[in-house]
Amino acid sequence: MQARAVGPNGGGPDRGIRTHALRARAHSVSNRTFAAGEHVLLVDRRGRRYLVLLAEDERFNSHIGHFAHADVIGVPQGAWIETSRGNLLLAMRPTMADYTRLMPRTATVVYPKDLGGIVIGGDIFPGATVIEAGCGSGAVTIALMRAVGPGGFVHSYDLRQDMVDRTVENVRAMVSDLGNVSIEVGDISEALDERSRSEGPVDSVVLDLPEPWDIVPHAAGALKLGGVLVSFLPTVLQVRDLSEALKTSGRFAVVETTESMVRSWTVAKRSVRPDHRMVGHTGFITTARLCQPRPASSGPDAG
Repeated sequence: MQARAVGPNGGGPDRGIRTHALRARAHSVSNRTFAAGEHVLLVDRRGRRYLVLLAEDERFNSHIGHFAHADVIGVPQGAWIETSRGNLLLAMRPTMADYTRLMPRTATVVYPKDLGGIVIGGDIFPGATVIEAGCGSGAVTIALMRAVGPGGFVHSYDLRQDMVDRTVENVRAMVSDLGNVSIEVGDISEALDERSRSEGPVDSVVLDLPEPWDIVPHAAGALKLGGVLVSFLPTVLQVRDLSEALKTSGRFAVVETTESMVRSWTVAKRSVRPDHRMVGHTGFITTARLCQPRPASSGPDAG
């Protein structure tokens, strides 16, 4: 396996000091002015969003006018930037939802609504150890890193070098500290088997793969009892095959599948109505809990 971005785990006696330092740095980042080399989110009066990587000699150009990046560098977030055509743009640091929707990608984006379902459904908590497979463009990786915090760790794998490279770039752009993540080219089955042989069990396994049912027996060996397997899949036929594999494995229970849909609303003085467009089906989230092997039963529910 070829490592692309590796950071040390946040464990040990200095964890409290390190956590305090990270919080202090996050506070200072949120309050400092914009600098070259970071992203700024520009929002126009119609709510359209533009994600821009600031550079000293570059210019922002659009149908609403242009301005030099230097006009943004050095100003605080929340400032208004006027274009050459007199239009105003609000300059803010992108939230995770903004960044995951607008960031460069080589794979289909995982929407914020699904990121929330993965983190909550997967019971990803501060200090957790998580293994992820199919890092895509890094949206799930970033969400997991934020959820486990400096005391946890995310091991992320993908078979494609271009996916790993893109994830590393996107993670670096959004998260300044890589001390709680490793992003590698590797086979998830081998990684899970190695984990079960040489290291302690993990809290959750998160899969964004087309055939996650092949990973079920390997995940059973690496998860702690009660640990959660989470899978994100686009089609119901894939969900059926995964659910059957989980139920027949004899090691997983509480198998559940959900999907979420988000509908925004237009709220004005004389009109309060749902928008004509909504984020409908994007994928299914299936979760399951690792249990002890189920004993044979001759009771009413047998078979």
